[in-house]
Amino acid sequence: MNSQLIKMEALMEGYVEGIALNTSGNVSEGSGENIFVVVNDIIHTPPLSSSILPGITRDTVIQLAREKGLSVVEEVIPREMLYIADEVLFTGSAAEITPIRSIDKISIGSGKRGPITKILQDAFFSYIRGEREDKFNWLTHVKLN
Repeated sequence: MNSQLIKMEALMEGYVEGIALNTSGNVSEGSGENIFVVVNDIIHTPPLSSSILPGITRDTVIQLAREKGLSVVEEVIPREMLYIADEVLFTGSAAEITPIRSIDKISIGSGKRGPITKILQDAFFSYIRGEREDKFNWLTHVKLN
């Protein structure tokens, strides 16, 4: 129900998606996505204790980021951090890895996909398309007749 309310409120206010805050007023997640915030080339994401869904794609992004030598920190994210971020992105089964260009009509970074998001998307989609070795055993190959 919370997810539906988040989405409904966002749409009523003229936004495509909403970002939920937890009971302490800190960033939690989207209506159906986990959130990552990039500041000074460090990737931040709320910990599981911030009332988030432990997403499979979230875990995938954390592993891919670390594989690429990027720093990932799971920590409480105050709402204000969203406005000073270089990049913000959603992850999820449907969202995959989706950059966020503005929050509350304030541009994030350049207002376009940032370099960290590009690195993560490129790595993610290369696995999805089977273009690289699946060393994490994430894929199940299905033969077509």
